[in-house]
Amino acid sequence: MTTPPPTNPYAVWFEQLRTEYGDQLKQMPLPEGLPEHLHQLIQKGDEDAIQFMLKLAWQFGAQVGYAAGSRQEDLPTPPSRQSVQA
Repeated sequence: MTTPPPTNPYAVWFEQLRTEYGDQLKQMPLPEGLPEHLHQLIQKGDEDAIQFMLKLAWQFGAQVGYAAGSRQEDLPTPPSRQSVQA
């Protein structure tokens, strides 16, 4: 029996990201102790703590993305190349 595809737009987007970047992210280590802590939260069913962790990660990611975009806007535009006539 196969699982039906998600209908929640966020779930669809998440699955697309997981398909595209899942192999790369599997290689990325998490901070020491975090996987064990998350496992404990799941075992306890502490959905509030898990959502809090997700909100922090989302917020930090949004801030980094905004900062990167802002810095790009502040970069000077390189001068256009003009041919030199002799």
